[in-house]
Amino acid sequence: MNQTQLLQRLTEKCGELKQEIAKAVVGQQDIIDKVLITLFCNGHCLLTGVPGLAKTLLVKTIAQALGAEFNRVQFTPDLMPADITGSEILSAQRQMEFVKGPVFTNILLADEINRTSPKTQSALLEAMQEHSITAGGRTFKLDEPFFVMATQNPIEQEGTYPLPEAQLDRFMFMLVMDYPQFEQEIQILKTTTTDYKYEIQKVMDKQDITDMQQLIRQIPVSDNVYSYTVSLVGKTRRNNNSSIADKYLMWGAGTRACQYLIAGAKCYGALRGKFSPDTEDVKAVCKDVLRHRIVLNYSAQSEGLTADDIIEMIMNG
Repeated sequence: MNQTQLLQRLTEKCGELKQEIAKAVVGQQDIIDKVLITLFCNGHCLLTGVPGLAKTLLVKTIAQALGAEFNRVQFTPDLMPADITGSEILSAQRQMEFVKGPVFTNILLADEINRTSPKTQSALLEAMQEHSITAGGRTFKLDEPFFVMATQNPIEQEGTYPLPEAQLDRFMFMLVMDYPQFEQEIQILKTTTTDYKYEIQKVMDKQDITDMQQLIRQIPVSDNVYSYTVSLVGKTRRNNNSSIADKYLMWGAGTRACQYLIAGAKCYGALRGKFSPDTEDVKAVCKDVLRHRIVLNYSAQSEGLTADDIIEMIMNG
């Protein structure tokens, strides 16, 4: 297939995926779009929201529609790193044998990731970055594609641990899941308090996903979009001729933010029929990429500003 046909197939497959997901998840179209963008960009996604908004259901449904292997880890305060990665045990033959943990899958749901200690949270670092696990002096490669979808409760809730900055930076997007609209909530009640049943059909397979990931990497980007992206991220850094950053931020985003902005803009534009992203596509994914990569100072907090407010000021500045 040529690039035009591949882009058309990507759009069609995403449309089919969203139709299947809609059988189980009512509304949340922007969240679903961004999760699929993360998947096709070979990234990982952090989903924030109060309990009961179907975060877990969304991930399970996507895994079913993709025909991918799926594992779920419920993060709790007593969870240990070996509970995620696996551990070595003494076999019947008196030899040490590595037993793989739930991270050896295609789609891993790290449910309520901020309810466990930073030590255990960090067990995912190597897996997310290198797609491998090191244990007992040996390195084990993970199956491709490998996608981590983590959910977390608002950090103001009791019993939560803030994620380390290094862990946060591994996530391409941080998405904020809000309450459903009035009519959507009525529809949720009609489907969840009756005998309503649905069956999720497989739309894609693992090879389709890796093909789409390769397609996104091959999409060309113009120099002005590269320049705009680097300039935008630069405005989040102090002492970099950015009055907003100097006034409101302790520190800004690193180079990985630039990489994810370009990748996200490529996929966002491709799903809208564009052969190459423009600056509007960068803006469309900007908040999702940057909101967990900038740290607000006391001045911003005292004025009641959020990370999204600061990013909006930077984009409009």
